[in-house]
Amino acid sequence: MTGIHIVMENRKRPPEAIHTWLIMLKARNSIARYALPPITEEGLGDSDFRVLDVLLHKGPMPVNAIGPKVDLNPGSVSVAVDRLYKKGFVSRVESSSDRRVRTVALTEKGREMFVPLFRRHAALIKRAFQDVSPEERQQLEGVLKKVGKRAKSLAEKKGHSELG
Repeated sequence: MTGIHIVMENRKRPPEAIHTWLIMLKARNSIARYALPPITEEGLGDSDFRVLDVLLHKGPMPVNAIGPKVDLNPGSVSVAVDRLYKKGFVSRVESSSDRRVRTVALTEKGREMFVPLFRRHAALIKRAFQDVSPEERQQLEGVLKKVGKRAKSLAEKKGHSELG
């Protein structure tokens, strides 16, 4: 029996959704307080980190393609890319066929700074999940995706604030 099942078995009734949501927020905030300091010590913010992460793992891409991949609005992406460009961590190249399109890529300087930082971040996250089995992580991931897809679907519906 996994840890999640043991906890649920000890409850008299299932938790309310609002309680589960609060637990999820507390866990996310605790992980952020634990994992964010090395990022900020490097002079980066959360959005900078997300942009560098997607460029490292997905390669160069148009500015407008970054936001949906890292859950940032277009304005936040532009500001982050501008900051990273000024630091020499990314390059921006205008398309020869469409001047509205700019492709952003990680520079060698950016790669040299970010790869060790990303490895440290991944190690911190792994340590935070140390007491969670691979099966529990898989189950948690599935549940979070399910809730996220449902919430996204509800948000996209007209009148999404109404109950029903």
